[in-house]
Amino acid sequence: MLVMNSPFREFDALFDQFSGRSVSSTPNQIPMDAYRRDSDVWVHLDLPGIAPDSLDVSVEGNVLTVTGERSWQRCEGDQVYRSERHTGTFRRHVTLGDGLDVEGIEADYTDGVLTLRVPVAEKTKQRKINVGTGSAPDSPAINAASDAN
Repeated sequence: MLVMNSPFREFDALFDQFSGRSVSSTPNQIPMDAYRRDSDVWVHLDLPGIAPDSLDVSVEGNVLTVTGERSWQRCEGDQVYRSERHTGTFRRHVTLGDGLDVEGIEADYTDGVLTLRVPVAEKTKQRKINVGTGSAPDSPAINAASDAN
C-alpha cells in the first residue's frame, strides 16, 4: 500500500555500501518502519529529541511529509568534546498508494516515536462475492452457450 520502489533506492544503497556509510548515520534521515496490519497501514518514525510542537505531518496528493527540528543551544564558554547528534530540520517523504484513505490518517507521538495509522480505503478492501446458483437470463456467457447449441 506504500509505494516502496524509489528509482534511486538501489543506487543509494550501493553508494552506502561502497562508501562505508551507514544508513542510520545519514544526517537528517528519519528511520522508519511501515507495515500493513488488518485494514490499516502503520508507519513508525524515530524522532528522539524532537519537541512535539516542532513536528509537522502533512499530505499533499499521495505524498505524506513529516518534518521536525532538533536543536541544541550551546552556552558561551562550552567546550565541546564531541558533537555527533544531528541537529537542524529533519524531513521524510513517503509516497502513499492509491488504495489508502489519506483523509483518515491519525498520528500519535509518544516516547520519541511518531506513529501514523493510515486506513486502507473501503473500495480496495478485500470483499467476498457470493456466487449464485441460478441462471441469469441476460448473461452474455449464458446467451453464447445457448447460441452454440
